[in-house]
Amino acid sequence: MTEQTPGPDVRRPGASYDVVVLVEQPLSPTDVTNLVALHEGVDETVRYHLMLPVEDPAAQVEGAVGALGASELLSTPPVLVDAENAAELRRDSRERCDTDVAAGVAALEAAGAQAVGLAVTAEPVDALVARAREVDAREVIVLTRPHVVAELFHVDWTSRARRKLGVPVLHLLEHENFDEQAGDGEGISGF
Repeated sequence: MTEQTPGPDVRRPGASYDVVVLVEQPLSPTDVTNLVALHEGVDETVRYHLMLPVEDPAAQVEGAVGALGASELLSTPPVLVDAENAAELRRDSRERCDTDVAAGVAALEAAGAQAVGLAVTAEPVDALVARAREVDAREVIVLTRPHVVAELFHVDWTSRARRKLGVPVLHLLEHENFDEQAGDGEGISGF
């Protein structure tokens, strides 16, 4: 009788239940409560891999200037970001992201969860997919504010991740409890 190596879907006893969480903004107390509540009945040890993209301030300035119409551009003095200022903006943004990730990990741990955090400098969905594969994630959760147009055309983070991964991908709205997300409350989706 030959011994077979377990396939990728076979879990070994004592393995953790890894959940990769990509957030658009720092976790709020409501976000932490929602995440932990989703996994209360899981028998295995749940470990969250919290990922928050580092904003690129120089790219944001560039994008904002590019979005202006010609009349606004001609009547407004140009916004210039030199290399030194851009580097300083990136450092500040990275430090802010590291602080927000650490606060999110601390909040999850205070709620009784295991968590690790990552500041993401690569394209967010690519980083999410790589992390999910690296840790053999059982599921992925994407927390964002509503992006109606992106969701309509299935180019939002959740839709893109679903196309690339073979695990469940759940999309939750940041800073809203489950009732608000269902439309029963006064939250963003409760209009």
